[in-house]
Amino acid sequence: MLLVIDSANIESIQDLAECFPVDGVTTNPAIITKEKKPFLPLLKEIQSIIGKERMLFVQVLQEYAEEMVKEAVYLKEEIGGNLYIKIPVTAEGIKAIKQLKQQGIRTLATAIYTPMQALVAAKAGADFVAPYVNRIDNLAGDGVQVVRDIVEAFDRCQLPCQVLAASFKNTQQVHGVGLAGVHGVTAGPKILKSLVEHPVTESNVKQFVEDWKLFYGEACDSVIHTQ
Repeated sequence: MLLVIDSANIESIQDLAECFPVDGVTTNPAIITKEKKPFLPLLKEIQSIIGKERMLFVQVLQEYAEEMVKEAVYLKEEIGGNLYIKIPVTAEGIKAIKQLKQQGIRTLATAIYTPMQALVAAKAGADFVAPYVNRIDNLAGDGVQVVRDIVEAFDRCQLPCQVLAASFKNTQQVHGVGLAGVHGVTAGPKILKSLVEHPVTESNVKQFVEDWKLFYGEACDSVIHTQ
């Protein structure tokens, strides 16, 4: 399962990229504006941290297909690397996805709320679709079930598009989409870090060290340095 950072904060990305087996970074206009930095330099700085091999997702701002395509081509030329263009699943967005597919520019269809939106985007040529798990839950839906339905539909139709679930409030939602067969998740730094956090694990580690000290009377690092 792909693990993608949903952030444009340089410090958070640097920290997670050093510790976690992350596969890339997703951004959107709201995330970008929070950083209060020039747009392209910020994206290039993110790419310099994760490297050009890892995926970088950048969303277009235009409303109409022709302008979306122009913006996507510009971003590809300016940023390069393993870039994916995020396109909303409006009618104009689907049109843009079809055109970008013909030009060899990879896309992620974003703001997915239903399996049919995902299916149409995949048939149009999207490489990824991003269902909004927690936002679906907030609308009295079942975000995990929507992800499951999308994964099953893609399998039945033999579509190569991958499901990159987004919008998480807690680790249980991430666990749920993982069991549903999702291809990847993109989540904020706090959620990603919490995937490996557990109070019992921390207490176990402390107990191991205390047991060692009680018997040997020294910490592990002292033993390593004296060998």
